[in-house]
Amino acid sequence: MFKLLTTGFWEAVARLILRNKIFILIAIVLATVFFSMQWKHMQFTFTEANLLPDDHEVNLVYNDFLEVFGEEGNLIVLGVKDSTLFTVKQLNAWNALADSFKGYEEVESVLSIKDLQKLVKNTEKEQFELEPFIKDSVSSIEEIDHLQEQLFKQYPFYDNFLFNAETKTIRTAIYLKKDIVNTAARKDFIIDELIVKIEDFEAKTGLDVRASGMPYIRTLNAQNIVDEIPIFIAAALFVTSFIFFLFFRSFRATFISLIVVCVGVMWTFGILGLLGYEITVLTALIPPLIIVIGIPNCIFLINKYQHEVKSHGNKVKSLQRVITKVGNATLMTNVTTASGFATFILTESTLLKEFGIVASLSILAIFMLCLLITPIIYTFLPYPKDRHLEHLNKRWIGGFVNWIERMVKYRKITIYITALILIVSSIIGIYQIKISGSLIEDMPQNTGFFEDIRFFEDEFNGIMPLEIMIDTKRKKGVMKLATLKRMEKLEDKIIETPEFSRPISVVSLVKYSKQAYYNGNPKYYQLPTSQENSFILSYAKNSTSNVDMLSNFVDSTGQYARITTFMKDIGTDKMERIQEDLLNEIDKVFPKERYNVTMTGKALVFQKGTKYLVKNLVISLTLAIVLIALFMAYLFRSFKMIIVSLIPNLLPLLVTAGIMGFVGVPIKPSTILVFSIAFGISVDDTIHFLAKYRQELQANHWKIRKSVYGALRETGVSMFYTSIVLFFGFSVFTISSFGGTVALGALVSITLLFAMLSNLLLLPSLLLSLERNIANKEVLKKPSIDVIPAEDED
Repeated sequence: MFKLLTTGFWEAVARLILRNKIFILIAIVLATVFFSMQWKHMQFTFTEANLLPDDHEVNLVYNDFLEVFGEEGNLIVLGVKDSTLFTVKQLNAWNALADSFKGYEEVESVLSIKDLQKLVKNTEKEQFELEPFIKDSVSSIEEIDHLQEQLFKQYPFYDNFLFNAETKTIRTAIYLKKDIVNTAARKDFIIDELIVKIEDFEAKTGLDVRASGMPYIRTLNAQNIVDEIPIFIAAALFVTSFIFFLFFRSFRATFISLIVVCVGVMWTFGILGLLGYEITVLTALIPPLIIVIGIPNCIFLINKYQHEVKSHGNKVKSLQRVITKVGNATLMTNVTTASGFATFILTESTLLKEFGIVASLSILAIFMLCLLITPIIYTFLPYPKDRHLEHLNKRWIGGFVNWIERMVKYRKITIYITALILIVSSIIGIYQIKISGSLIEDMPQNTGFFEDIRFFEDEFNGIMPLEIMIDTKRKKGVMKLATLKRMEKLEDKIIETPEFSRPISVVSLVKYSKQAYYNGNPKYYQLPTSQENSFILSYAKNSTSNVDMLSNFVDSTGQYARITTFMKDIGTDKMERIQEDLLNEIDKVFPKERYNVTMTGKALVFQKGTKYLVKNLVISLTLAIVLIALFMAYLFRSFKMIIVSLIPNLLPLLVTAGIMGFVGVPIKPSTILVFSIAFGISVDDTIHFLAKYRQELQANHWKIRKSVYGALRETGVSMFYTSIVLFFGFSVFTISSFGGTVALGALVSITLLFAMLSNLLLLPSLLLSLERNIANKEVLKKPSIDVIPAEDED
């Protein structure tokens, strides 16, 4: 009864499509126009991907810090390492460049060598005052020598912030206004103003200016993502359409498939805009993914149409049978593929949720477009010519299918031993997989801004901020000498850690105040004694300049203090060990009953987010397996068949994970997607094979061996076609400049290739070996859904 309903349903769908083709085409055009109008709502990401749920403890700590001290990632740094900078002309030009940014409304403040001021004691007023190192501009080399002597030897307060005293690298700090850091205004300023001014300065002076800082890195990284989208789309269109043409040798068929996937891409962008989601490094992958997944749909439909036309010559009947017979199969395979992506929706990561929603909706949309557009366009086209049908002979691929059949017939033991070796080797490789929580690892490494990151890492020990917030639990508790001494001990621990830059905090300012009290003598750059503390602080309280400087390190109530350091790009394991050491030091130095000390910062949040995603990977993959297993159970109504169908699809995942371990590709946000994507796609081959196998069993009066080989010959070609398209389609991602995207493309391609071989070799071997228990009439007599109707000839 269900079979009749299913067949009847698709027959009704076929009549509906072919009889209302003009109306459907108009509806598709109107829908495409609607989605195109949503493009204007697409947003480009202005922050790093938030991998953690909003209510996660790490996010809550970070948000608490932002509430007290505001956005911490608003610093852009410019740097020069060149001895010619210390000439009158070059140094004045460098200071003028810094001054030129002060007039921009996006800029909160600029701090350059010219802006540096030394703290001096005014005995009469009993206060500290600020006196500039450079009053206007330098006019002689003697002034520059004196300036270097003061900065590099006498005033350690600024060391490792605006200069490196050892290498004489000079920096300028540009602080953006905190309310524009995560908006489009930041991008406009950096792309249209900052970079243009830097390039003009380099052309005039011959100096090589390095630029970095989180706003700068975010902007150029996001720009790279946006720039790669059209490249991916063009490459995916070219590769898949070229392979399509090689298979069909028909410009007409190729053109139809291109129309379908191009409309699908337009809908995908429209879905992104309609939902108001940001284009991130993950959602940027969806448009080319839709092309890669859409082309195999077109292959199934057009191949079936040409088979039907060649068989009986009736074009209308052929198109009706295409929808009736192939519609169900393509629906099933697209649903399983969409399910692999949809499992990300159930995770608590906003990044993965958005990716899963858009990807699964887009896959279902491309299925619908394939099913509607392809038959309708063919109704307007003439009967295919003989040269368009030549590929149906498939002589060139006969050798491959014969080899597969011989292996299954005579080399089952070899297949099992090979599978066992792969499993053992993969498990060994899996234990070598590392987790990466690096903010910059996946960034394009052949770009100038990535080289600049490494430059600042070498010169200043990193550019990614790590913040430590000390809550003294009482107002004005920060300025207590006991608190300052505890902070100094923690800072000593940070200084001992080579992966961190020299920390900046109120401790440095108090040390500087003591140095100023003793007339700038650098040997007094230290915390005051308890006797000195009262009268040095009295000077500081009378100084408005000190209040302004203090606001960067202490909140307005004096209850909270911050210690800011910058960290190098280090691995997750190393970062966890360093964090553990710091936390142990914090526990020793700050009694919990008197202080509440937390660690945060973008780098730490991202690293914790990656660890969190690994847990979500296991959850999403398990969900995908369970979901597809339930689907297979509904399809074939057999627990035994579920086990047999899952084994050939889990083996490629194990192999891929093993390869990642041996090659050294870490688990990170980009490579986490590999497994659920590949599983959702590879199981399509299993569905096609088992559906055809069940049909062969019925046709061959339950002769198992004959049915297995028949299904193998029939589905082997189509599985090879689609796997080749998918392999080369996903390989397109390897042209990316983002390391994670390259790894994603390569790993999915490898997985799908292994999945094809696994479904063509291991699956039929298992059916033959377990024929008495699984592949019999009792197990497969009544499917819940007829994927391929019994009279299907293809």
